[in-house]
Amino acid sequence: MPVFTTYNGKFKKLSPQAFGKEKELQSLVEKNLDELLGMYFLATEYPTTFGGRIDTLAVDYTGAPVIIEYKRNRNDNVINQGLSYLKWLQAQKVEFFEMLLIKNLGPEVANKIQIDWKNPRVVCIAEAYSKFDIDTVEVIPMRIELFKYRNYEGGIFSLEPLGVSEQKSKLNPDVTVEKTAIDSSIDELMKKATPGTRELFEEIRAKIFELDENITEKVTSLYVAYRVTKNFAEIHIGKNHLKVHLRPINYIDLDNKVEKVPDSYNWTMDRRIYIKTYDDIPYAIKIIEESYKDVL
Repeated sequence: MPVFTTYNGKFKKLSPQAFGKEKELQSLVEKNLDELLGMYFLATEYPTTFGGRIDTLAVDYTGAPVIIEYKRNRNDNVINQGLSYLKWLQAQKVEFFEMLLIKNLGPEVANKIQIDWKNPRVVCIAEAYSKFDIDTVEVIPMRIELFKYRNYEGGIFSLEPLGVSEQKSKLNPDVTVEKTAIDSSIDELMKKATPGTRELFEEIRAKIFELDENITEKVTSLYVAYRVTKNFAEIHIGKNHLKVHLRPINYIDLDNKVEKVPDSYNWTMDRRIYIKTYDDIPYAIKIIEESYKDVL
């Protein structure tokens, strides 16, 4: 959701800002664990015996050991990584963690903490999660928590817990899943498209949903739209290609693939990029992500 500041009675949308280095997010959270999450900081980049390093190791005020992992880009499988570290941590002797508390917090604070090994936590912090991340958390019977951060100009930072349902999914293999209204509408748009174009659409569609769990899809008679607070991509389906209309911003377009739609068309989404083969998808999704970030 966009964040605004006010000046002379006018709203100004604050622009999200990326951290200069990936380590900056981790350092910022570690320095403010008490204020942000109600935890004691124990260690950063803590080495495990199987070669990996836990991004942040902490203990919360109830005594639960906490592993914090940061999802730095869309492809990081941070949930599985956190679970792997949790398995390693639970295999260690209780004395190991007690000594870690005394070393980092001092005996006075450490002696007041009753370590709760029955309820360890894995906390994931990322700018966005995909639907697949949410699905994974919902079906795993462990204490995994997802937090979404935003870093804005002017030193504004937010950390929001995602309300992932605790009700675990149970799928019945004998039940046939019917097509949704959206899928049926997309089929209408696909009537003139080749099977290859359909495959391209499904691939780019999946990658768009990986950008953010809040993305919604709407089908019109002309295109398939994707939005958060506003549309950031509209996919027009041709016979042998996809034409993606985008927001009117300046893109990092090193290959000069983004076109300006003529002003006479009066399109609000007046930038476009074509997808004709699978090789076009990696470049196109980077451009689409820039358009997506413009509506945050």
